[in-house]
Amino acid sequence: MPVALAAPHLAAVAAGERAFAAGGNALDAALAAAVMLTVVYPHQCAIGGDLIALVRDPDGETTAVIAAGTAPAAIGDVSGGWESVPRQGAHAVTVPGMVAGWQAIAARGAVHDLSSALHGAAATAREGARVSAGLARALESRTDGILADPGLSRVFAAEGMPLAEGELFVQPALADTLDRLAADPGDFYTGVTAARLVAALQRAGGVHTLADFAGYAPEELPALTAEVGGRTWSVAPPPSAGALVPGTVSGGLDRDGNADAAALVSAAVRGVAARGAHLGDPRVGPIDVAALLNLAATADTAGRLEARASGDTASVVAIDDEGWAVTIVQSVYFTFGAGLLDPETGVLFHNRGSAFTIDARSPSRLSAGARPPHTLCPLIVEDASALIVAGCQGGRAQPWILAQLFADRCSMTEPLDRLLARPRWIVGDVDLGFSRLTLAAEHGVEAAALEGARAAGVPIAELPPLADVAGHVQLVRRTTGVDSLDAASDPRADGAGVVFTP
Repeated sequence: MPVALAAPHLAAVAAGERAFAAGGNALDAALAAAVMLTVVYPHQCAIGGDLIALVRDPDGETTAVIAAGTAPAAIGDVSGGWESVPRQGAHAVTVPGMVAGWQAIAARGAVHDLSSALHGAAATAREGARVSAGLARALESRTDGILADPGLSRVFAAEGMPLAEGELFVQPALADTLDRLAADPGDFYTGVTAARLVAALQRAGGVHTLADFAGYAPEELPALTAEVGGRTWSVAPPPSAGALVPGTVSGGLDRDGNADAAALVSAAVRGVAARGAHLGDPRVGPIDVAALLNLAATADTAGRLEARASGDTASVVAIDDEGWAVTIVQSVYFTFGAGLLDPETGVLFHNRGSAFTIDARSPSRLSAGARPPHTLCPLIVEDASALIVAGCQGGRAQPWILAQLFADRCSMTEPLDRLLARPRWIVGDVDLGFSRLTLAAEHGVEAAALEGARAAGVPIAELPPLADVAGHVQLVRRTTGVDSLDAASDPRADGAGVVFTP
C-alpha cells in the first residue's frame, strides 16, 4: 500500500516513513510526522498548541477535526478592563487542543495508536535535533523573547545567545512528557501533565484550571464543501478561515471559469474584510458562512486589524491508495507562541487567544469557553482528473496562498514541484508589518495581480524570492484513472514530499 507524504522537515518525513514501514496507513504516517514536528519545528508548532485537520475515508467522506483551544472559564474575571487581549503570556493561552486532535484523527482510521509516534518524538527530543534553517531564522527574529523566558532560553540559548543553524538542541523535559503521553495521551488533560501545565499557567498569571483542561474536547463534523470552477473544495468550517479559500476562488474567476489574477487579488482584499466581520466561533453566536464563501460581491475593505503573526504553523499531508487522506495543520500562532515554555514539562504554549477581540458585537469576541478565529485552513480539492490534499503555513495569508495555487484548472495536473515554485503574492496589514492593507509580492508575480492591487487602492511591497511569509505549502495528489500518487514540499521550507512503497 503506497503512501504519499509531505512535511516541512526531514525528521518528520523520516518519522512518517517509519510509521509506514510498521504497517501504517496515511493517517499513521501523517500523525508520526505531525508529532515529530513538535520537537524539531517548535517555533511553528508544539504540543501546547492547536490543530485543525481534514480526514477523508475510503468511502469519500471528509470529516473536519477542529482541535481549537477554548478560553478558560474564569477569563471574564480578569478581562473587564482590557482594551485588547494580550498578545503574549498566560492570558493569550487557550486550552491546547493538539494532543486531543491527534487522538481524534487516530480514532478515525489509523492502524496504530499514538504510542510509537510519541515515543519516537521523545527519543529525538532526548537525543537532540539540529537547528534547521527555518528554526534559525525564527530564533534570530525572536532573540529578545527567547532570552526573556527561562524555559525558552534553557533550550535555545543556554550560553546566552540563541543557537545557530546546525547546532544541537535537546529537550529532556519534553521527552519525559512525550513518553508519559505515549502511555496515556489523556494525561495531557486529566493527569500529571495537566496538573503541571495548569500550575505553570497559574504561576504566569493565568486563570486556567484543571476543570478547563478536563472539559476540553475537539469538534468533529462534516467538512464544509463548495462547488467552484468545476471542482469540489472541502475545508474546515468556522472558526477555521477555510471558507475563504473557495470564496476567494469564486471571486477570482472570469466568465469562462478561468483564473483572473487581478480579480483574485480583488477577492482577497474583500476576504480580509469578510474575515474581520464574520469569522468567529459558531458556539458563541451565528456565523455568516455565506459571506465568507462568496467574495464576488462588493464589500467594505476597512476590516478589523488583527494581531500580527508570523511563523506560526506547520502542516503535514498524506494519502494512500486505499482511499485514506489527511491534512493536519498545527500551530502555536505567533513564532514561539505565547513566549512561554514550562521548564518542568518542556511544553511551549501557543497564544491563539490573542486572536480574540473584546468587542461584544464581534463573532470573535472573548468569552468563557469560546474558540478564537483560526487562520488554519486545511484543504482538499478534487475534480475528475485528480484529488489534491493541501496544508499551508502562512498566517492569515493561508486562504490567498491556497486560492492562487489552485484557482487555475490546470493546477490539478501540473507537476507539484513547479506549482509550489511559482512566485506568490499575499495581502495583509499588521501581520506583515504594514499599517494598512498591502499586497506583498515575490519577484515574478503576474503583472495582472499587481494591477489588481492598484485598482483596489492597495499599495504594493516587494518580497524576497521564496519568502517565508509567502507560505510553506505541503501537497499530495492521487491522479484519477492511473492510480498514481505524488507529493511535494514547498521550497520555502526544510522538508520533502515522498512516496513510500512496500
